[in-house]
Amino acid sequence: MSPRASKPAATAGALRNSRRHVSLDEGLIFEKSAEGKRGMELPPLDVPPVDPAEAIGGSRVRDAISGFPEVSEVEVVRHFTRLSTWNYAVDLGMYPLGSCTMKYNPRVNEHIARLEGLASEHPQHPTGMAQGCLRILWDLETCLREITGMDAATFAPAAGAHGELTGLLMIRAHLEQQGNPRKTVLIPDSAHGTNPASAVIAGYGVQHIPSDSRGLVDTARLAGVVNSDVAALMLTNPNTLGLFEGEMKHIAAILHERGAQLYMDGANMNALAGIVRPGDSGVDALHLNLHKTFSTPHGGGGPGAGPVLVKQHLARYLPVPVVAITPDGHFTLDRDRPLSIGRVRAFQGNFGVLARALAYVLAYGPGIRQATEDALLNANYIRKGLEDFFDLPLSGPTMHEVVFSDARQKKNGVTTMDIAKRLIDYGFHPYTTAFPLIVSGAMMIEPTESESREECDRFIEAMRSIASEAETNPELVKTAPHSTRVGRLDEVTAARKPIFHWKP
Repeated sequence: MSPRASKPAATAGALRNSRRHVSLDEGLIFEKSAEGKRGMELPPLDVPPVDPAEAIGGSRVRDAISGFPEVSEVEVVRHFTRLSTWNYAVDLGMYPLGSCTMKYNPRVNEHIARLEGLASEHPQHPTGMAQGCLRILWDLETCLREITGMDAATFAPAAGAHGELTGLLMIRAHLEQQGNPRKTVLIPDSAHGTNPASAVIAGYGVQHIPSDSRGLVDTARLAGVVNSDVAALMLTNPNTLGLFEGEMKHIAAILHERGAQLYMDGANMNALAGIVRPGDSGVDALHLNLHKTFSTPHGGGGPGAGPVLVKQHLARYLPVPVVAITPDGHFTLDRDRPLSIGRVRAFQGNFGVLARALAYVLAYGPGIRQATEDALLNANYIRKGLEDFFDLPLSGPTMHEVVFSDARQKKNGVTTMDIAKRLIDYGFHPYTTAFPLIVSGAMMIEPTESESREECDRFIEAMRSIASEAETNPELVKTAPHSTRVGRLDEVTAARKPIFHWKP
């Protein structure tokens, strides 16, 4: 056990439900390497050997992989098993990350995605041999159209930000057909951070719209800036403050009256599913993050999925191909779409993720509203449990997440980052720190519908305890974490001078 694992002053009263266990220190896999070690035994070749240079071309062949580790099977197994015991995971406990929505992934979804008839399919199979897979895409689109109130969809985008770009490119194509693609996309200061980047990549300038005193879109200010140069407003709803933009129809009317479009960042649709349909409020296009609302795997760089749904006037610009039904009832891929923005990805998105999402939707059915209500309940339960201990900068009704600030704790020199790192000592993954940027010292918390009341109570107790420590022993919080293998890192140096590879 690491010497850092036991500091009485740092852990007194803190780890009521957390205990350390013996887990050996572990070096790099390269450091275990020795020439001649092997993790497998292969029988002699019973076919004539093939010269790789002749088979694939000499320029594509190298003699060896320099520095590649040579280790035994047991060393490989123990290495990665030991590392896994250091890792935090949603199977171990709560991820209170606001905006990211790290909910539990039901095992039945994983089972479905691994069925032989699905996992072994190839995207280049002829459509006649892929009717089941195409049916899954069709059924998922049907469900998502109903949930969102939209008319058509594409599953090609690989992630939410990719979906934003795809949606904006469709809006641009639509406006070009009308004779003017326009110049500017409006983005509220409470939007997700990827929105401005997506707008710029789509060829637009960005103009930010400050929120009003409630933390919502200032409709009077919006009406004053929407002109013939504005292509669209990208609106996150609920916004990153966890607040519902209740004037959606009015906002849509302001835009449509002047020929602009309303794009909704649907990343927070897990607060609306089964309750509100954005398409009924005048939204022209939106993307969904399937990991956030429909419980597909999240993190690690993928695979992901960011389907885009549009109203009928944008449907002709969807990326190709589009899943369609022939007159005789067979599924096909429609590529004959002259106004399409073209391909945005090689195939029809990450199919395994899409299959998991459909399993999740069908398991709930109309009960998906209950999942949404549970998420809202949990967020408000945590809000009530903590609002006497942390500053609540905006008092509007909380949706699926709640944003506090570190204003009270800053009086003793304790910041949101300090509190987040101290939370690790209590056995929780930190919440989202310093976001959204419009709240100084933001503490963004989202429990999701996955968490029980008991787990929420444990989190509330931990946060209350840290608030007390910030008053009575602020240095304890400012130097956290204390129970981890690695202490507080120099994050500035890590960002400016990252080390990406190992040298012997």
